[in-house]
Amino acid sequence: MTLLQLIAQRASAAFAAIGVPDANPAVQPASKPEFGDYQINGVMAVAKAQKANPRELATRVLEHLDLRGIASKLDIAGPGFINVTLADEFLAQRVIAGQQDLRLGAGVAHAATVVVDLSSPNLAKEMHVGHLRSTIIGDALARVFEFMGNKVIRQNHVGDWGTQFGMLTAYLFEQETSKPAEIALHDLETFYREAKTRFDEDPAFADTARDYVVRLQAGDTRVLALWERFREISLAHCNAVYKQLGVKLTDDDVMGESAYNDDLAQVVTDLRTKGLLTESQGAQVVFLDEFRNKEGEPAAYIVQKNDGGYLYSTTDLAAARYRDHVLHADRVLYVVDARQGLHFQQVFTVARKAGFVRDDIVLEHVPFGTMMGKDNKPFKTRSGGTVKLVELLEEAESRAFDLVTSKNPDLAEATRRQIARTVGIGAVKYADLAKHRTSDYVFDWESMLSFEGNTAPYLQYAYTRIASIFRQAGTVDANAELHLAEPAEHALALALAQFPELLQQVAAETAPHFLCAYLYQLATRFSRFYDACPVLKSEGATRASRLRLCAATARTLSTGLGLLGIDVLEEM
Repeated sequence: MTLLQLIAQRASAAFAAIGVPDANPAVQPASKPEFGDYQINGVMAVAKAQKANPRELATRVLEHLDLRGIASKLDIAGPGFINVTLADEFLAQRVIAGQQDLRLGAGVAHAATVVVDLSSPNLAKEMHVGHLRSTIIGDALARVFEFMGNKVIRQNHVGDWGTQFGMLTAYLFEQETSKPAEIALHDLETFYREAKTRFDEDPAFADTARDYVVRLQAGDTRVLALWERFREISLAHCNAVYKQLGVKLTDDDVMGESAYNDDLAQVVTDLRTKGLLTESQGAQVVFLDEFRNKEGEPAAYIVQKNDGGYLYSTTDLAAARYRDHVLHADRVLYVVDARQGLHFQQVFTVARKAGFVRDDIVLEHVPFGTMMGKDNKPFKTRSGGTVKLVELLEEAESRAFDLVTSKNPDLAEATRRQIARTVGIGAVKYADLAKHRTSDYVFDWESMLSFEGNTAPYLQYAYTRIASIFRQAGTVDANAELHLAEPAEHALALALAQFPELLQQVAAETAPHFLCAYLYQLATRFSRFYDACPVLKSEGATRASRLRLCAATARTLSTGLGLLGIDVLEEM
């Protein structure tokens, strides 16, 4: 049970004791130190309903609020807020208990199976900046759920099927007669453009490409072999980016559109059996009254075109059924661009109507905004082209190398490059994750690589400072007792003890930016603690206690950054 849950439980009991069993008081961390550590709200709502004086009601609640051994101070503020200041001894025990736990006290009581749909690049082209957010937001969420003890199944729903792959496999066949596939596909963007040009300008090639589509969908052995080769090399491009980004995605996580091809006809048949399909202009459509337009017409969810072809709307239904019936998911997170919001609302609605998923499964679109340039337009190259993700990451490492070199020119080049890789990639990921995922954000090299403010370099440097303390400290008592005698010690310990409730909030709201804000607050409190409470110059039990606080901070920082997919460094 987290601190917040414990206080909320005791507060509910106090409200029940005065005859308000359904008060459901809200408890939240206090916004300022003078308000204590936590604040209990809800008194004013009850007072209004009962036409009572809020402060008098708060006084009655306080008389029944049993926080003996937990709180050192309880007081009423304003029109009825109850402030709770935790006892130093209790807080010290919570920190120690958390540090003795593999999950820092954040483990779930009941593990769930969580499917995370993330990244999902189109294999026809190389990954670009538009794939960054889905990849790193999804990776962070998967890491958080996994760390808390859930069974996490990553699903990389790559685009590897459809009309364009007839064109691409036909062009690959042409190219392989003169050069190996690895050479032909060394630059996917160029390969795609050349294939598209051939398709647009050569009617004979276009006919061949259309024929390849039919043969591909029919399972033609030769065409499938070409498609497999294209898919294999395309995925190798993706895997190189995943490795550079440090995200936990492998070929085992790939479950592309092609994986559901055999189930698409059955999806249409089952929708028809359920009485959900209507033929409209030759297409098979589910009309959804839940999504009417301004004229009152129901939305048309097309699952089969008039030429018999299927759409990604059909594939998404098959995927939902697979994730329920085969993966037995309790919760499915679709980490996909916000512009797909309506589509996923409709997918979930049709899937439930058709009985493709259980009533109690959670299907959740996790939308995100757009990465913008300094001109507040979608991030592009100077010439207006799409920015390849691999080039962005290479530039991040290059800029970080220049920065590290300017600060530590005497370090060996290999060491500087290793630091630059960790700092550069971490900076790009953190700058994204620190923003609310639904917001658009401006990509700015200068701010994201800064060692000041809420940035990855600042947090990585905070960890490095603690590592430096332990290099100087010599022998450290790992079992030392914690004594929180100073306000800065209490504030730092409080932040450490709040880690479990913070992760619960991240998981509940699928919001990694809460973790970023927490880590920045933790690093800030450590800095204040370090300035106010000498560590290496203190002696005896005080020194041992403060070193243990340092160790707890380092572990929590490292764990938290690791959940964001960001590494720490022993020196910078």
